[in-house]
Amino acid sequence: MVAGTAAMYQAMTRLGHAAGSDFTSPPNLSGGKGQSVVILGAGLAGMLAAYELRKAGYKVQILEYQNRSGGRNFTLRGGDRYTELGGGVIDVKFAAGNYVNPGPWRLPYHHHAILHYCREFGVALEPFQQFNMNTWLHSSTTFGGKPQRYRDYMSDFTGYTAELLSKAINQGKLDDPAGKEEREILLEAMRDWGALDRDYRYVKGLHASNRRGFDHEPGGGPDGAPTPSTPFSRDDVMKSGLWAWMAFHMNYEMQPTMFQPVGGMDMIGRGFARQVGDLVTHQAKVSKIAQDDHGVTVSWTDMAHGGATRTTKADFCVCTIPLSILTQMEVEVSDAMLAAIAAVPYASSVKLGLEFKRRFWEEDEAIYGGISFTDQGISQISYPSHGYFSKGPAVLLGGYMFGPAAYDFAGMTPEERVKHGLQQGAALHPQYLKEFSNGVGWAWSRVPWIEGCCGTWSEQARRDHYKTLTTMDRRIVLAGEHASYVGCWQEGALLSSISAVEQLHKRAQGAG
Repeated sequence: MVAGTAAMYQAMTRLGHAAGSDFTSPPNLSGGKGQSVVILGAGLAGMLAAYELRKAGYKVQILEYQNRSGGRNFTLRGGDRYTELGGGVIDVKFAAGNYVNPGPWRLPYHHHAILHYCREFGVALEPFQQFNMNTWLHSSTTFGGKPQRYRDYMSDFTGYTAELLSKAINQGKLDDPAGKEEREILLEAMRDWGALDRDYRYVKGLHASNRRGFDHEPGGGPDGAPTPSTPFSRDDVMKSGLWAWMAFHMNYEMQPTMFQPVGGMDMIGRGFARQVGDLVTHQAKVSKIAQDDHGVTVSWTDMAHGGATRTTKADFCVCTIPLSILTQMEVEVSDAMLAAIAAVPYASSVKLGLEFKRRFWEEDEAIYGGISFTDQGISQISYPSHGYFSKGPAVLLGGYMFGPAAYDFAGMTPEERVKHGLQQGAALHPQYLKEFSNGVGWAWSRVPWIEGCCGTWSEQARRDHYKTLTTMDRRIVLAGEHASYVGCWQEGALLSSISAVEQLHKRAQGAG
């Protein structure tokens, strides 16, 4: 089960849902002729399109369903209150200054577009601690159900693997023939990599403990000598399946360095909104998108003014509405585009934000940021990468779920999600129940303006529909993370937006 959960992230990478970015510079839209553009959605893709198009001389208006801008880029803080589909109420009671990001929560170093615009819009960033050797790995079925330090387990796994490879090298049992010099190099590499002794064994001793830590740490005075720790048995290490999580941090999109906005992820949305906020009409519920050879007509309900029916006409339209919602609307595009819109289901995802009375993970366990992993439904626990050593209550990410576990948790009430998250998290942290203050359980499949987390392309759907979805249909062009090969990330939303405005500009200039 552990391996299966980790494999989900691997699959996202293979299917083009989580990768690096080809961004090099903002779009060059010189020579704009002042045509009008209506943009549907004030998420990052929509606001970036508005920003770049206005700079180029276009007349821009944004229609946004919510009463705020930012889309999935937002942050939950004390005093926030949301009603989800089904009537469940998310009532956030965090202390002042505490928050959780229910949507995006980290920025890889190679997501060049989002980092570029954060610099341009003055959004302060700080390091996000993704990888921490002192966090926990937990399997319910091995090691007596007790969590083990990432450091200990990784040391033992690499040590035993290096020992096995050394034996194969010494016995000449490698599939590929190796010369004497190459064998010597390989053996030396295995000794260093695996912390093996002179006989190429991974055993209790200073070599192993310099990787996994000591039972008695080095000290001063007469009793300062360290006591080496005892490695786990090779059988337990291999059968646990915890090795699957070691690959998590090796994935390109999960490698350090990562960043986060200072003060919460919505600082990015606010930074974008400062550039184009005057263009946004909030509480505009779009119901129909029509087009002809002369322009686009958008029908929408003005929820801020008694539900009045309104229409907006423009020369072109950039539509960033999630496909999960767009499939429920009347959209005048080609049959091929309609098929493409319907071809991308949205994943279910759940996040738990748990506030505790103190930072027990720091005070009791010396965990400063990073992620612990478990084979339970909550999948992982992420510790805050800000406010180290501070006193008083703090919030950690108490669960981040995709797949079957996300559907299970989404079927619960918000209160039940928190309750189950506490019960499962207590397997890693016995302090949970004593130190708990309050929490929230956010289920993306129950959010009315998206009904899911993000678009999940299959390989077949990409082959059949991706080009159609991302190519301008007469006067309408789509943007959003679903229109990229960096799906489920903010970077994909920005890259798709750049492609969309470039296509629109080319069409407006009469070149396509």
